[in-house]
Amino acid sequence: MNEGNNSSILQSKAWFALYTKPRNEFKAAEQIGACSIEYYLPTITKLKQWSDRKKKVTEPLLRGYIFIFADERERVISLEQESIVRCIFDGGRPARIPQWQIDNLKTMLNSTTDLYIHEGLVRGVKVLIKEGPFTGVIGTVQETENGKTIAVSIDLLNRSVIAHLPKESLFEVVKE
Repeated sequence: MNEGNNSSILQSKAWFALYTKPRNEFKAAEQIGACSIEYYLPTITKLKQWSDRKKKVTEPLLRGYIFIFADERERVISLEQESIVRCIFDGGRPARIPQWQIDNLKTMLNSTTDLYIHEGLVRGVKVLIKEGPFTGVIGTVQETENGKTIAVSIDLLNRSVIAHLPKESLFEVVKE
């Protein structure tokens, strides 16, 4: 294979969101990984309380979804896996998720700040975090009783990840 073909293959890859069967996110990751397809399953660790004990449990951040970085052939192979229901579509075509949205999600999950899932799209001012644990993240600002929060939207999934920003975080308005 010459270098030009390899370059075009890399350029044709994109992030896609796949909808999984209920409670099959980890199984989907295992099956997709076994096909040598790059995937991203964002997870959070929670402390669960039962009547007799406490235990740390790792759960998918966005229940029912897994992301793949794939070309069309790999996307089709992923859809053939038992734990996958379908690909998320937008305008009649498989929805491509921008790299910056995946990067934002990874940046937020690498922080030690508590995260919350907010169903539905968040409205407000789009900002770029300039300082603090979320430096470089683009998101949407909301006011809450506790102070400032930032929502990093993955618009195609109709969900937003919400994290409480420390007071020292600085941000600037992003003009679209």
